[in-house]
Amino acid sequence: MITLLEKELQSDCENCFGLCCTALPFAKSADFPFNKQAGTPCPNLQEDFKCGIHQHLREKGFKGCGVFECFGAGQKVSQETYGDISWRENSSIAEEMFEVFPVMQQLHEILYYLVQALENKAVKPLHGALQRMLDKTDALTKLAPQDLLELFVADHRTKVNTLLLQVSEMVRAQSPIKPNQKVKHDLVGAKLKGADLRGANLRGTLLLAADLRKADLRWVDFIGADMRDADIRGANLHNSIFLTQAQVNAANGDEFTKLPAGLKGPGHW
Repeated sequence: MITLLEKELQSDCENCFGLCCTALPFAKSADFPFNKQAGTPCPNLQEDFKCGIHQHLREKGFKGCGVFECFGAGQKVSQETYGDISWRENSSIAEEMFEVFPVMQQLHEILYYLVQALENKAVKPLHGALQRMLDKTDALTKLAPQDLLELFVADHRTKVNTLLLQVSEMVRAQSPIKPNQKVKHDLVGAKLKGADLRGANLRGTLLLAADLRKADLRWVDFIGADMRDADIRGANLHNSIFLTQAQVNAANGDEFTKLPAGLKGPGHW
């Protein structure tokens, strides 16, 4: 089941109705060149639901699009929840579909972290509890649209997080050095070139434009960390946990950056 879910948790834009380009809002910033309201198609979205500037997002000012990750929620909503009927084919379901998409995205993100945890041999004692939580979360993704909209995802995420915190502690305990318990939550622009951060808890840490060149980031928990423009050239992130492709895409690395299995350096590196 894990193998099947791994495939389902990867974005498949070919089988999505451009939901991230339509359902979600964005504000004019360094990541987007103008404001867009939720439920309004991006002007770059074509009739076939493909992006007209996909190969040139960064140079056109749409860096935010290049780092977004739906964890496969787009195709799940498009193909399963709504049975391959698009919001263009049936405008009466458009508003509901756009509201369902971010709910599904949250559930798929939770699934992503649970699958990562289950694949880690260091947390074998927790595998039973993790599998049960994964099955419960997977069942939620199969609910009807109205039931999805009535979900209190935050409550479910809190229960999952309690389990993931245990995973984090067990994985980080593998570090041969005692992790620094005083790592700051705000490391914006921090000068950490060559730093030994093995086993550190960087959950939710702001790492915007931090200099992490050649840093040792093994056994680090990255869940929710803001990696935008973090310099991880030559850094070692092997064996780190809860790192996503979106976080990797947001950072600046090179051919010498070592990433966990399943993640790859983006084209702009």
